Amino acid sequence: MRIRAKGLLALAFSTALALTAAGTTGAGGAAAAGSRGLEIAVPAYVWPGDPMLTALQGTSPAASVVVLNPGNGDSPFTTTWQAQADALRAGVPATGGHTKVLGYVHTGNGTRPIAEVKASVDNYLKTADGKLHVDGIFFDVVSRDYGAGNATRDHYLALRQYVQSTVESVAPGTEELVIDNPGTAIADCYLEPGHRTADTFVTYEGSYANYTGAGWLGGNVFNLTAGYYSGAGFDPDGTSFWHLVYGTSGQIQLKSALDTAFARGAGYAYATDDTLPNPWDAAPGYGFGAQTSYAATLG
Repeated sequence: MRIRAKGLLALAFSTALALTAAGTTGAGGAAAAGSRGLEIAVPAYVWPGDPMLTALQGTSPAASVVVLNPGNGDSPFTTTWQAQADALRAGVPATGGHTKVLGYVHTGNGTRPIAEVKASVDNYLKTADGKLHVDGIFFDVVSRDYGAGNATRDHYLALRQYVQSTVESVAPGTEELVIDNPGTAIADCYLEPGHRTADTFVTYEGSYANYTGAGWLGGNVFNLTAGYYSGAGFDPDGTSFWHLVYGTSGQIQLKSALDTAFARGAGYAYATDDTLPNPWDAAPGYGFGAQTSYAATLG
Protein backbone atom coordinates (compact mmCIF):
# COMPACT_ATOMS: atom_id res chain seq x y z
CA MET A 1 0.00 0.00 0.00
CA ARG A 2 1.41 3.38 -0.94
CA ILE A 3 1.91 5.75 1.97
CA ARG A 4 -0.76 8.40 1.74
CA ALA A 5 -0.27 12.04 2.65
CA LYS A 6 -2.24 12.70 5.80
CA GLY A 7 -3.38 15.59 7.91
CA LEU A 8 -1.98 19.02 7.15
CA LEU A 9 0.34 17.69 4.44
CA ALA A 10 -2.58 16.24 2.51
CA LEU A 11 -4.48 19.50 2.83
CA ALA A 12 -1.66 21.65 1.52
CA PHE A 13 -2.72 21.22 -2.11
CA SER A 14 -4.89 24.15 -3.10
CA THR A 15 -7.86 24.59 -5.37
CA ALA A 16 -5.69 26.75 -7.59
CA LEU A 17 -3.32 23.83 -8.09
CA ALA A 18 -6.24 21.59 -8.99
CA LEU A 19 -7.56 24.06 -11.55
CA THR A 20 -4.09 24.35 -13.06
CA ALA A 21 -4.03 20.57 -13.39
CA ALA A 22 -7.34 20.73 -15.20
CA GLY A 23 -5.64 22.58 -18.03
CA THR A 24 -2.66 20.21 -18.29
CA THR A 25 -4.22 16.76 -18.39
CA GLY A 26 -4.72 14.66 -21.48
CA ALA A 27 -7.84 13.71 -23.38
CA GLY A 28 -10.76 12.65 -21.21
CA GLY A 29 -9.35 14.38 -18.14
CA ALA A 30 -6.65 11.77 -17.51
CA ALA A 31 -4.05 12.59 -14.89
CA ALA A 32 -0.38 12.36 -15.76
CA ALA A 33 0.86 8.92 -14.77
CA GLY A 34 4.03 10.02 -12.93
CA SER A 35 4.62 7.63 -10.07
CA ARG A 36 0.98 6.61 -9.79
CA GLY A 37 -0.01 2.98 -9.68
CA LEU A 38 -3.32 1.15 -9.67
CA GLU A 39 -4.61 -0.93 -6.77
CA ILE A 40 -7.67 -3.13 -6.42
CA ALA A 41 -10.32 -2.22 -3.85
CA VAL A 42 -13.33 -4.50 -3.46
CA PRO A 43 -16.82 -3.82 -2.05
CA ALA A 44 -17.77 -7.23 -0.64
CA TYR A 45 -21.45 -7.05 0.29
CA VAL A 46 -21.79 -10.57 1.67
CA TRP A 47 -21.83 -12.28 5.07
CA PRO A 48 -18.84 -13.77 6.93
CA GLY A 49 -17.63 -17.02 5.43
CA ASP A 50 -19.18 -16.31 2.02
CA PRO A 51 -17.20 -17.78 -0.92
CA MET A 52 -16.48 -14.23 -2.09
CA LEU A 53 -14.59 -13.49 1.13
CA THR A 54 -12.91 -16.89 1.13
CA ALA A 55 -11.65 -16.16 -2.39
CA LEU A 56 -10.38 -12.74 -1.32
CA GLN A 57 -8.49 -14.28 1.60
CA GLY A 58 -6.77 -16.69 -0.80
CA THR A 59 -5.83 -14.09 -3.41
CA SER A 60 -2.17 -13.22 -3.92
CA PRO A 61 -1.32 -10.44 -4.33
CA ALA A 62 -4.21 -9.43 -2.10
CA ALA A 63 -6.66 -6.62 -2.67
CA SER A 64 -5.55 -3.33 -1.15
CA VAL A 65 -8.97 -2.50 0.31
CA VAL A 66 -12.04 -4.58 1.18
CA VAL A 67 -15.34 -3.09 2.34
CA LEU A 68 -17.44 -5.23 4.69
CA ASN A 69 -21.18 -4.62 4.81
CA PRO A 70 -23.18 -6.10 7.71
CA GLY A 71 -26.77 -5.52 6.61
CA ASN A 72 -26.09 -2.13 4.97
CA GLY A 73 -24.08 -1.22 8.06
CA ASP A 74 -27.05 -1.61 10.41
CA SER A 75 -26.32 -5.11 11.76
CA PRO A 76 -24.01 -5.52 14.77
CA PHE A 77 -20.32 -5.92 14.02
CA THR A 78 -20.12 -9.14 16.02
CA THR A 79 -17.10 -11.24 16.92
CA THR A 80 -17.80 -13.30 13.79
CA TRP A 81 -17.51 -10.18 11.66
CA GLN A 82 -14.41 -9.11 13.58
CA ALA A 83 -12.72 -12.46 12.91
CA GLN A 84 -13.58 -12.12 9.22
CA ALA A 85 -12.05 -8.64 9.15
CA ASP A 86 -8.91 -9.86 10.93
CA ALA A 87 -8.49 -12.67 8.40
CA LEU A 88 -8.76 -10.27 5.46
CA ARG A 89 -6.32 -7.82 7.05
CA ALA A 90 -3.65 -10.53 6.92
CA GLY A 91 -3.54 -10.17 3.14
CA VAL A 92 -0.49 -8.58 1.51
CA PRO A 93 -1.13 -6.39 -1.58
CA ALA A 94 1.41 -6.00 -4.38
CA THR A 95 2.32 -2.58 -2.96
CA GLY A 96 3.10 -4.00 0.49
CA GLY A 97 1.54 -3.39 3.86
CA HIS A 98 -1.73 -5.19 4.59
CA THR A 99 -5.23 -5.28 3.17
CA LYS A 100 -7.20 -2.42 4.65
CA VAL A 101 -10.69 -3.40 5.75
CA LEU A 102 -13.40 -0.77 6.03
CA GLY A 103 -16.85 -0.80 7.61
CA TYR A 104 -19.83 0.24 5.47
CA VAL A 105 -21.96 3.18 6.69
CA HIS A 106 -24.83 4.73 4.70
CA THR A 107 -25.47 8.47 4.91
CA GLY A 108 -28.64 9.17 2.90
CA ASN A 109 -26.98 11.83 0.72
CA GLY A 110 -26.26 13.86 3.84
CA THR A 111 -29.81 13.65 5.22
CA ARG A 112 -29.34 10.81 7.71
CA PRO A 113 -29.03 12.35 11.21
CA ILE A 114 -25.39 12.68 12.15
CA ALA A 115 -25.99 10.97 15.51
CA GLU A 116 -27.21 7.87 13.67
CA VAL A 117 -24.22 7.90 11.33
CA LYS A 118 -21.82 8.21 14.26
CA ALA A 119 -23.55 5.30 15.99
CA SER A 120 -22.89 3.19 12.88
CA VAL A 121 -19.24 4.28 12.94
CA ASP A 122 -19.03 3.28 16.61
CA ASN A 123 -20.40 -0.16 15.69
CA TYR A 124 -17.12 -0.84 13.88
CA LEU A 125 -14.62 1.18 15.89
CA LYS A 126 -15.79 0.73 19.49
CA THR A 127 -15.80 -3.03 20.00
CA ALA A 128 -16.14 -4.84 23.32
CA ASP A 129 -12.49 -5.95 23.27
CA GLY A 130 -11.30 -2.37 22.76
CA LYS A 131 -9.35 -3.31 19.62
CA LEU A 132 -9.54 -2.08 16.05
CA HIS A 133 -10.64 -4.77 13.62
CA VAL A 134 -11.07 -2.36 10.71
CA ASP A 135 -8.89 0.37 9.26
CA GLY A 136 -11.60 2.95 8.74
CA ILE A 137 -15.01 3.68 7.29
CA PHE A 138 -16.61 3.58 3.84
CA PHE A 139 -19.38 6.21 3.70
CA ASP A 140 -21.95 5.33 1.05
CA VAL A 141 -24.83 7.25 -0.55
CA VAL A 142 -22.75 10.42 -0.28
CA SER A 143 -23.99 13.69 -1.74
CA ARG A 144 -21.71 15.19 -4.35
CA ASP A 145 -23.07 18.72 -3.95
CA TYR A 146 -21.89 21.62 -1.83
CA GLY A 147 -25.09 22.47 0.02
CA ALA A 148 -26.01 26.02 1.06
CA GLY A 149 -22.89 27.65 2.44
CA ASN A 150 -21.07 24.34 1.94
CA ALA A 151 -23.22 22.83 4.69
CA THR A 152 -23.43 19.40 3.06
CA ARG A 153 -19.68 19.31 2.50
CA ASP A 154 -19.11 20.31 6.13
CA HIS A 155 -21.45 17.54 7.30
CA TYR A 156 -19.11 15.00 5.70
CA LEU A 157 -16.06 16.80 7.05
CA ALA A 158 -17.47 16.37 10.56
CA LEU A 159 -17.93 12.66 9.89
CA ARG A 160 -14.34 12.26 8.74
CA GLN A 161 -13.09 14.10 11.79
CA TYR A 162 -15.21 11.83 13.98
CA VAL A 163 -13.61 8.75 12.45
CA GLN A 164 -10.16 10.26 12.92
CA SER A 165 -10.72 11.16 16.58
CA THR A 166 -12.33 7.81 17.37
CA VAL A 167 -9.51 5.78 15.80
CA GLU A 168 -6.98 7.93 17.66
CA SER A 169 -8.75 7.31 20.97
CA VAL A 170 -8.85 3.55 20.44
CA ALA A 171 -5.37 3.09 18.95
CA PRO A 172 -3.23 6.24 19.19
CA GLY A 173 -1.02 6.84 16.18
CA THR A 174 -2.96 4.49 13.89
CA GLU A 175 -3.46 5.67 10.30
CA GLU A 176 -7.16 5.54 9.43
CA LEU A 177 -8.74 5.42 5.98
CA VAL A 178 -11.99 7.22 5.10
CA ILE A 179 -13.69 6.77 1.73
CA ASP A 180 -16.71 8.71 0.45
CA ASN A 181 -18.88 7.21 -2.29
CA PRO A 182 -20.92 9.69 -4.33
CA GLY A 183 -20.61 7.25 -7.26
CA THR A 184 -19.88 10.12 -9.65
CA ALA A 185 -17.64 13.16 -9.94
CA ILE A 186 -17.44 15.02 -6.63
CA ALA A 187 -17.60 18.79 -6.17
CA ASP A 188 -14.02 19.95 -5.71
CA CYS A 189 -14.86 21.78 -2.48
CA TYR A 190 -14.84 18.32 -0.84
CA LEU A 191 -11.08 18.27 -1.45
CA GLU A 192 -10.28 21.89 -0.56
CA PRO A 193 -7.44 22.64 1.90
CA GLY A 194 -8.71 22.28 5.45
CA HIS A 195 -12.04 20.84 4.31
CA ARG A 196 -11.20 17.51 2.70
CA THR A 197 -13.91 15.05 3.67
CA ALA A 198 -12.16 11.75 2.79
CA ASP A 199 -8.87 10.20 1.75
CA THR A 200 -10.49 8.63 -1.32
CA PHE A 201 -13.65 9.26 -3.34
CA VAL A 202 -15.55 6.79 -5.53
CA THR A 203 -16.03 8.95 -8.61
CA TYR A 204 -17.51 6.30 -10.87
CA GLU A 205 -19.88 3.46 -10.00
CA GLY A 206 -21.69 1.94 -12.93
CA SER A 207 -21.66 -0.47 -15.85
CA TYR A 208 -18.81 -1.20 -18.23
CA ALA A 209 -20.99 -0.06 -21.12
CA ASN A 210 -21.53 3.34 -19.52
CA TYR A 211 -17.92 3.59 -18.38
CA THR A 212 -16.64 3.18 -21.91
CA GLY A 213 -19.44 5.32 -23.35
CA ALA A 214 -21.46 8.35 -22.36
CA GLY A 215 -21.60 7.46 -18.66
CA TRP A 216 -18.16 8.96 -18.00
CA LEU A 217 -18.69 12.67 -17.36
CA GLY A 218 -15.13 13.72 -18.12
CA GLY A 219 -13.38 13.92 -14.77
CA ASN A 220 -13.24 12.92 -11.12
CA VAL A 221 -14.21 16.37 -9.81
CA PHE A 222 -16.18 19.38 -10.94
CA ASN A 223 -17.10 22.93 -10.13
CA LEU A 224 -19.47 25.41 -11.69
CA THR A 225 -16.64 27.37 -13.34
CA ALA A 226 -14.25 24.68 -14.57
CA GLY A 227 -16.83 21.96 -15.21
CA TYR A 228 -15.50 18.40 -15.00
CA TYR A 229 -11.76 17.85 -14.70
CA SER A 230 -9.26 15.26 -13.54
CA GLY A 231 -8.63 16.48 -9.99
CA ALA A 232 -4.95 15.53 -10.29
CA GLY A 233 -3.90 18.56 -8.28
CA PHE A 234 -5.77 17.14 -5.28
CA ASP A 235 -4.10 13.76 -5.66
CA PRO A 236 -0.47 13.95 -4.48
CA ASP A 237 -0.11 10.22 -3.78
CA GLY A 238 -2.34 8.80 -6.50
CA THR A 239 -4.98 7.28 -4.20
CA SER A 240 -7.71 9.94 -4.19
CA PHE A 241 -10.09 8.33 -6.70
CA TRP A 242 -11.69 4.89 -7.03
CA HIS A 243 -13.70 3.55 -9.98
CA LEU A 244 -16.19 0.66 -9.63
CA VAL A 245 -17.24 -1.06 -12.86
CA TYR A 246 -19.78 -3.89 -13.06
CA GLY A 247 -21.00 -5.87 -16.07
CA THR A 248 -17.38 -6.32 -17.20
CA SER A 249 -17.43 -9.52 -19.22
CA GLY A 250 -14.25 -11.56 -19.62
CA GLN A 251 -10.59 -10.75 -19.26
CA ILE A 252 -10.37 -8.53 -22.33
CA GLN A 253 -12.97 -6.17 -20.87
CA LEU A 254 -11.38 -6.56 -17.43
CA LYS A 255 -8.03 -5.28 -18.70
CA SER A 256 -9.79 -2.56 -20.68
CA ALA A 257 -11.65 -1.39 -17.56
CA LEU A 258 -8.46 -1.28 -15.47
CA ASP A 259 -6.50 0.46 -18.23
CA THR A 260 -9.29 3.02 -18.53
CA ALA A 261 -9.45 3.58 -14.76
CA PHE A 262 -5.72 4.23 -14.63
CA ALA A 263 -5.85 6.57 -17.61
CA ARG A 264 -8.66 8.53 -15.93
CA GLY A 265 -6.68 9.11 -12.76
CA ALA A 266 -8.02 6.38 -10.50
CA GLY A 267 -5.66 4.99 -7.87
CA TYR A 268 -8.12 2.25 -6.96
CA ALA A 269 -10.38 0.24 -9.25
CA TYR A 270 -12.53 -2.86 -9.27
CA ALA A 271 -14.18 -4.62 -12.18
CA THR A 272 -16.64 -7.50 -12.02
CA ASP A 273 -18.87 -9.46 -14.37
CA ASP A 274 -21.56 -9.41 -11.69
CA THR A 275 -24.59 -7.25 -12.50
CA LEU A 276 -27.51 -5.42 -10.91
CA PRO A 277 -29.40 -5.48 -8.59
CA ASN A 278 -26.29 -6.12 -6.45
CA PRO A 279 -23.07 -6.37 -8.43
CA TRP A 280 -20.95 -6.54 -5.28
CA ASP A 281 -22.23 -9.84 -3.86
CA ALA A 282 -20.07 -12.43 -5.67
CA ALA A 283 -16.54 -12.94 -6.90
CA PRO A 284 -16.10 -12.22 -10.62
CA GLY A 285 -15.83 -15.22 -12.91
CA TYR A 286 -12.21 -14.36 -13.71
CA GLY A 287 -11.36 -14.19 -10.01
CA PHE A 288 -9.59 -11.54 -7.98
CA GLY A 289 -6.01 -12.53 -8.75
CA ALA A 290 -6.47 -11.70 -12.43
CA GLN A 291 -7.01 -8.04 -11.53
CA THR A 292 -4.64 -7.66 -8.59
CA SER A 293 -1.84 -9.08 -10.75
CA TYR A 294 -2.70 -6.95 -13.79
CA ALA A 295 -3.16 -3.77 -11.75
CA ALA A 296 0.34 -4.26 -10.33
CA THR A 297 1.75 -3.86 -13.86
CA LEU A 298 0.20 -0.40 -14.35
CA GLY A 299 2.11 2.71 -13.38
